[in-house]
Amino acid sequence: MQHFKVAARDEGISSVLIVDDHPLFSDALASALEGVFPLCRFEKARSLKHALKVLDDGFAPDLVMFDLKLPDVQGISGFVTLRGRLPDTPVLVISSLTSRALVHALMEEGASGFLTKDTPVEDLQHALQEIANGRKHVPMEYRQNPVAEVSEADGSDMNAKLAALTPQQKKVIKLICAGKPNKQIAYELQLAEATVKAHITALLRRLGVNNRTQAALMVEAANKAVAPDVEVEPEARNFLCR
Repeated sequence: MQHFKVAARDEGISSVLIVDDHPLFSDALASALEGVFPLCRFEKARSLKHALKVLDDGFAPDLVMFDLKLPDVQGISGFVTLRGRLPDTPVLVISSLTSRALVHALMEEGASGFLTKDTPVEDLQHALQEIANGRKHVPMEYRQNPVAEVSEADGSDMNAKLAALTPQQKKVIKLICAGKPNKQIAYELQLAEATVKAHITALLRRLGVNNRTQAALMVEAANKAVAPDVEVEPEARNFLCR
């Protein structure tokens, strides 16, 4: 995965929303922020619900620093909800989960960057400056596309599962791999959105995966005939399921 351009902020970062349920870590993030943007104003939230209330109360952040593991959300749904609320605001995800598949999914959903929670302060401050300058930031070790999480079955078994899809399911999975949302898939295939959802549910069951991301990664792995010995950590697997 490369650094992609996003909108640069000529005025820098003047307001940040920190969403993390650990007070000590929130304080550490605030301290790191002050080292890059001395006049920055920040608000803290310990849950997604609290973060949304802060926004409802009128706080308009230039940046959000977001932890995935919050008490009131499951998977990356909390991130997706926040992105829907702040579509033009950069969101830097800082997480203890370190799966490449998870990072890839987050970046596909519009994250402006990803860091692990053990990132040195200097690297965090560099990432903040990169994002303020209109760049997406991902550590070097996460920039390659993740390996598909599949069972212990070999590539021929993957291909057999893909071949077993119905013609309509194959059209749907092709559009999923192209990053199309359900509404766009329904439009292109001239189907009701509910029908598309039914096709997706059926093809996920047939492929033996839990979500769209895993299905797309399986197709990618089958196409590349890749079978390296890399696994997605169980907790990250749960976070990929929305």
